[in-house]
Amino acid sequence: MDKSSNSTAAIASRMLVAIAASLACALLSVLLQRGDLCAAQPAVGQVRLELVGDPLTAAAAFQEWAQTLGQAGIKNVRIRGAAAGDKVGIEVLGPPEQPIYVVTGIVQSRDELILPGGRYRKSHIKQIANWLDELARLGPAERRPAKVAFGLTKQQFAEILEHARQPVGFSTKGLPRLEAIQRVSRTLRLPVETAKGLAAATGDDVVAEELAELSCGTALACLLRPAGYCLVPRSLNGRAGFAIVQSQPAMEIWPIGWEPPPDKSLKQLAPDLLEVINVHLEKVPASDVISAISQRVKVPALLDHNALARHGIEPAKAIVDVPPGKITYAAALRRALFQAGLKYELRLDEADKPLLWITTLKPL
Repeated sequence: MDKSSNSTAAIASRMLVAIAASLACALLSVLLQRGDLCAAQPAVGQVRLELVGDPLTAAAAFQEWAQTLGQAGIKNVRIRGAAAGDKVGIEVLGPPEQPIYVVTGIVQSRDELILPGGRYRKSHIKQIANWLDELARLGPAERRPAKVAFGLTKQQFAEILEHARQPVGFSTKGLPRLEAIQRVSRTLRLPVETAKGLAAATGDDVVAEELAELSCGTALACLLRPAGYCLVPRSLNGRAGFAIVQSQPAMEIWPIGWEPPPDKSLKQLAPDLLEVINVHLEKVPASDVISAISQRVKVPALLDHNALARHGIEPAKAIVDVPPGKITYAAALRRALFQAGLKYELRLDEADKPLLWITTLKPL
């Protein structure tokens, strides 16, 4: 056979392969859209998955991916040959109340599929299904409400912050810890989900701090910490709220006061700490220094009881000295605390009221 005949035969063979691949793709698409190979998933929007590739080289890959997607319960799938301008992405169609998300992906090989969510292998089929379901429920990532903290949207965080800045409004010093926690929780006027072990963890412990003038969020976080529990913002039954849970390492929790913004100076936040005074302290318990300065500058002081216990520091037994001289309240407090292995941090509650957080020099 001459070269011309061989060339004609090769072209005809390639055309037959392309036609067969296209027919196979059409048949598989019909089966997938009928739902014979899949089950429907409830979602707000509708997702249509369009997979493209080279039908001459990817016919077997098309067939295998169609089978894998169908077995995973993924419907509304169309597999076709690539056209000019095809690229990985998401096109949004339909009205906002009934959106249709057309996802274009590329069949790279029999074990590699490229989608806007990333590159996937057949072993990642559950991740693909989850990504498509999330897309149907929440829409494309760029259209979703931005998360600002704790996995909350800006609106949810603002709602929680508004309630958390409410003042405690009652005396906490000397109250049973569990009672104080329950009362502050009610004052929040937000859903608060409480762990079952909290009552046992608090036991007969009483509150040493006076938190009446602080905001509820900071106060509640402070009350929970000695019991080994913490406050975590969550969406509860569709509404923003808090959960009281047992503390775990690396957990993102509601803080006991917030770090001041960098553009706010000590003079702006707690000017009395910068007042210059005559100081001379001899053999004075660190606890007395903390209490006296807190009262003089009108800034409440909260002790990090967990860190103190961890390092065996008792402020009432830690004796300190400050030599005679003229210094600020801030400097006097810093010198006295350092001798006891302590330090202070100026923090703000949710209502921007300053507080002194007394913790250890060594990390917990």
